[in-house]
Amino acid sequence: MRLALAAAALAAALSAPGAGAQDARRGAALAAHACGNCHGADGRSQMAGIPSLAGQPAPFVTMQMILFREGLRIAPPMGDFARGIPDADIEDLAAFFAAQPPGPPDDRAPREPALFDRGRALSERMRCGACHLPDYRGREQIPRLAAQREEFLAATLAEYRDNRRVGSDTQMNAVMYGVADADIAALAHYLAQQ
Repeated sequence: MRLALAAAALAAALSAPGAGAQDARRGAALAAHACGNCHGADGRSQMAGIPSLAGQPAPFVTMQMILFREGLRIAPPMGDFARGIPDADIEDLAAFFAAQPPGPPDDRAPREPALFDRGRALSERMRCGACHLPDYRGREQIPRLAAQREEFLAATLAEYRDNRRVGSDTQMNAVMYGVADADIAALAHYLAQQ
């Protein structure tokens, strides 16, 4: 029920008059104050386990922040950061991160050809590109996977598989059901190398 309310709040925020007028410059100032220490000044995380936000679709960032703010998604310390943040600030942050060029972290592991090829085959078989788009750049409420931190991707995919993470819907839980750890590692490696 609370998830449905958060989704309705996001839909209302995105369709409200002026919803397209997010201020990326104001979002940059907000991000520098609260987000850069973990997610990187440019949204490209250099910290293990912390996702990069650069190039994420603005509706995805908006939805995640609303889920954190409303206590519907638990990922410490994000609940504390998001608590009480106004919709306008969330939208400005989302506009800033969406405008940043994505790219791999400086400490990205080198490509392992066999693992990469296995991940590519799994991604094709699992049809990851149908939702995340063929280049994995994401869209709307669907996140960018390309050039994301590998260990973050692996942990997130395992959380979906193990029903420890639920997004705005349960599709990823169903997609990841029964996927072996070795396959998750291959998928994460492939996607991080994009």
